[in-house]
Amino acid sequence: MAVSATNSSKDVLDSRMLPGTHLFANLAALVETQDLGGAMWNSTVNAVVTTVAALAVCSIAGYGFEVYHSRAKDRLMGFLLLAIMIPFAATMIPLFQLFAELDLLSTTFAVILPAVSTPFLILLFRQASRSFPREIIEAGRIDGLREVAIFLRLYLPTMRPTFAAAAVITFMTAWNNFLWPKVVLVNNEAQTMPMLIANLTAGYVTDYGLLMLALLIGSLPTVIVFFVLQRSFAEGITGAIK
Repeated sequence: MAVSATNSSKDVLDSRMLPGTHLFANLAALVETQDLGGAMWNSTVNAVVTTVAALAVCSIAGYGFEVYHSRAKDRLMGFLLLAIMIPFAATMIPLFQLFAELDLLSTTFAVILPAVSTPFLILLFRQASRSFPREIIEAGRIDGLREVAIFLRLYLPTMRPTFAAAAVITFMTAWNNFLWPKVVLVNNEAQTMPMLIANLTAGYVTDYGLLMLALLIGSLPTVIVFFVLQRSFAEGITGAIK
C-alpha cells in the first residue's frame, strides 16, 4: 500500500513493487478532487468523542455491575449479551427513523450515540472489575471517600490497561465505521475517511495510486494508536480474561 501510493495507476496495475515518483502528484490530485482535510477532521472528531464517551459510560456500567452485584444485574447483563447476537442490519432502519424524527441526521451525534454503550465493552470492564481488590474499596470508604471518588481516584488508575484496551478497540471501530455513517450522514460535508475512500472507487475509472494514498492516510491514525497503546492493550485483554 505504501509503495503503491508513490506510483501511478498504471504502475500499480502492472504490479510495480518499487517506490515511484508520483507521491506528490497523487497527493495533489487527492486534495484537489476530495475534501481530505474535512474527512480527516470528521473522522477524528467522531472517533475521539466516541472513544471518550464509550470509556466513560461502559467503565461505569461494568464497575457497577460487578461492585454492586445482584441477581437482577446478572439478568440484565444476560439481556445485554443477547444484544450482541442481533445483527446491525436489523436495527439500522429503526435507528435511522429515530434520528430522523429527532432531526439529528448528518450530525456528529447521529454517528456517536449508537456506539457510546456497547455490551462488549461493558462485559470487558465487568470482567476486569472482578480482579479489582474489594479491600481497596472498603479502605476508601473507611477513609471517607465517596463512591465517585473511589471510582476516579482508586479504580481508574488501577485499571489503566483495561482502559487502554477498550480505547484501542473503540477508536479503531469508530474510525473504520462505514455503513452507519454512510446511512445517517446524508450531507457530503460530514463524510468520513471510509466514505471518502469509497467515493474513489465509485467512478468509471479508478486511479489506484490515488486510492492507495488515501488508504495509507486513512490507516495511519489507527496504526499510531495501536502501536502507542500496544503493551497496555495486551495487558488489558489478558487481565479481562483472567
